[in-house]
Amino acid sequence: MAVKWTDGHSFSILCLNVSSEGLVASGAEGGELAVWNGRGVLVGRLQLPKADDVTSVVFSPACPTRLYASHGEAISLLDVRALKEPADCFQVNEEEINCLSVNETESALAAADDAGKIKIIDLENKKVSRTLRHSNICSSVAFRPQRPQSLLSCGLDMQVMLWNLQKARPLWTTNLQDSEMEEAGTQAAGQFFNPPLAHSLSIASCGNIFGCGAQDGKVRIFRVTGVKFEQELAFKGHSLGVSQVLFLPAAYWLLTGGNDGKVLLWDISSGVGKQQKSPARSLQRRKAQAPTKKEGKLNKTALNEDAEILPKLTIEHGEKVNWLSCAELKGSKRVLVADQSSSISVYPLPDA
Repeated sequence: MAVKWTDGHSFSILCLNVSSEGLVASGAEGGELAVWNGRGVLVGRLQLPKADDVTSVVFSPACPTRLYASHGEAISLLDVRALKEPADCFQVNEEEINCLSVNETESALAAADDAGKIKIIDLENKKVSRTLRHSNICSSVAFRPQRPQSLLSCGLDMQVMLWNLQKARPLWTTNLQDSEMEEAGTQAAGQFFNPPLAHSLSIASCGNIFGCGAQDGKVRIFRVTGVKFEQELAFKGHSLGVSQVLFLPAAYWLLTGGNDGKVLLWDISSGVGKQQKSPARSLQRRKAQAPTKKEGKLNKTALNEDAEILPKLTIEHGEKVNWLSCAELKGSKRVLVADQSSSISVYPLPDA
């Protein structure tokens, strides 16, 4: 059973984030922002200007008392020790922001929006240093751990992109629908009624492995090698779109949340391994997974779906998942779930 954190919001909670000191920030519709301690006690609440929905909150990795919150097209910088008027505000996006990410040195902030643009803000000079682009809504962006100049993004154009802040064009791009068609063969080209619109991504603490959740219910795991990345795994546990993916710290354990109301915990360490695969072995693996036809039907083993990967834990949450976060509370790991309601649900997690 979930523990519920209540009384912080009146509207649906859209986003969550946990600081390195264990404070939890939550943002909701109507411009509502709240901060909680590890016991679920409300320690601060604020109504942001214009009552625009708070769509993303992220604590500074360099200073855990600083919190960035996106609301509408604006980004506010707040001090969680005393939630009051924003200490600073950035108005650089032209459409609603969906996701924020701050790099580890807090030198850059990325803001992905409905126009498909990712505004990179130089936080020292407080100005836009770069604008990166998707061809449709950019739903998620994340700086890579230990690499403050490198970030990943995904969007409803079904593109997953690897960027370096020195360049305006992506270093590498994968179209999830093209990848599906290559794996399934041209015979299946007309069968994609549920395109893999990319909703969320998360990067493991190593910085090289990342996961992407999409509308087709699949989770795809990629490995970055230099200036490109390639898919290593794909598996499906959700019957509807995967709205959230979240790597747990210091392990290849992944949480996923879906529009089907489920929260799943996966251990993908056996699938990705800890060692770099050789290019020759990767090529052999792809050839071995070439599509085959059997009695006019596609062989499912050709679809690069790893049937042996099963969830370690299934939480029947029951509501569409808006956001997932993970925190160490009372000495054990907990998953925090935001959904269509005005409360945060907290579930225990097994030790990874």
